[in-house]
Amino acid sequence: MTTTESGEGSLGYPSVELQARGAGHTAREIAQQPALWREVERAVDARRAVAEAFLRPLLARPELRILLTGAGTSAFAGEVLAAHLGRHLGRRVEAIATTDLVSNPSEYLSGHQPTLLVSFARSGDSPESVAATRLADQYLSECYHLAVTCNVEGRLYRDHQGAERSFVLAMPDEANDQGFAMTSSFTCMLLAVLATLGAPTEDATVVERLARAGERLIAERAESLRALADRGYERIVYLGSGPLKGLARESALKMLELSAGRVATWFDSPLGFRHGPKSFLDRRTLVVVYVSNDPYTRQYDLDIVTELRTAMPAEDVIAIGAVADDRLSGDSSWLLTGVEDVDDVHLALPLVVCAQLLALHVSLALGKTPDNPFPDNAVNRVVQGVTIHPVPGPA
Repeated sequence: MTTTESGEGSLGYPSVELQARGAGHTAREIAQQPALWREVERAVDARRAVAEAFLRPLLARPELRILLTGAGTSAFAGEVLAAHLGRHLGRRVEAIATTDLVSNPSEYLSGHQPTLLVSFARSGDSPESVAATRLADQYLSECYHLAVTCNVEGRLYRDHQGAERSFVLAMPDEANDQGFAMTSSFTCMLLAVLATLGAPTEDATVVERLARAGERLIAERAESLRALADRGYERIVYLGSGPLKGLARESALKMLELSAGRVATWFDSPLGFRHGPKSFLDRRTLVVVYVSNDPYTRQYDLDIVTELRTAMPAEDVIAIGAVADDRLSGDSSWLLTGVEDVDDVHLALPLVVCAQLLALHVSLALGKTPDNPFPDNAVNRVVQGVTIHPVPGPA
């Protein structure tokens, strides 16, 4: 039995039931992620020399600006990565969604500063994905492209494969999710860019440890997450600090998508949540706090856990982290083992599996079909209805 088959069968439902209820693709694509992370690591290593030949001359230029872009989940991958990459590379790294670049190119794309545009795209066929790269070439005097996509048939791949100022990172075929929501595609693209541009780690086992943490989470928490979904929460809040705030945003989107908007969601940092957004809480709210591995940051995460568990039922506040702490106790505190020493940007990989599984189970509890929560096509897997308007050029 393969890892994927074993994982799908342990998500809290028999595999045949998942298929019958329109969840087969989504369940498989969540469960297969640990195996795909190992595959992504091997693929990046195999092309490392070619990637470095493209990137080394660019990264040697201190004035190089790096933009991480994508739409929706693809944009949130950039939000998870930006600060970590900026710290490692010692330069300006920004996460700006394609939806902002396309609608306001003159605000974000300016002048003569050499720029590396890192484009995340599952299909590479959304209008904004293609338009953002073309606008960058139009508005910038010197633009280079790192295209990260899961679809070698997509327009983004075709536009940049073999282009002089471009390098393409293609994900394994299985990462091109067939379900509505991005799951495998999100984590594989995030890991690929982290392995290509991020700080090298002296620990050659880090991806294997992340994969094992993901596998343990699926095996040990799927039933708990199904039980959580069955409680019928009407609102869910995700909180995280630093890179985990971007992950909280992605987690909130997964729930909103797979519940077809039936569950209202919010995301924030633990410190930011107190400044007004805390008013989102009511008696039907679940709060999920991602607890940082950084000892300083973790203090703020644990403070909000303690505060919320005092103000609301403790079982409605789920804290998920990797470092044991006296304040992380009881059935509502979940510990990921074997990854307590990794950066938060790495920790995001197994953590998001938890959010994906919860969204899957809530969708099923609501009677939705997770592979296509919008059978009326009100919202589509690849965005539709976008008109890309011509622009006159830089001001």
